[in-house]
Amino acid sequence: MWNGMGWNGMGWMGLWGLLVMVGIVLLVVLVVWVLVGGVGSSGRRNAARSAARQRLDERYAGGELTTEEYRERVRALEED
Repeated sequence: MWNGMGWNGMGWMGLWGLLVMVGIVLLVVLVVWVLVGGVGSSGRRNAARSAARQRLDERYAGGELTTEEYRERVRALEED
């Protein structure tokens, strides 16, 4: 079973190879997680804020809001 080398003849080199492979997989997962917006929900929050700003712009352009109301609401969006 151990054959004097351990783990069916793999020895320590096999263990290091396995650890390197696991490290590479974890690194790839971490990079994908960060690029997708993993830390917090800031990406989703910015998308929601952008959609709200777009709707606000449309309402202002359509005459539903006065300039003062528009500016006040834009400031409120930027504060969050």
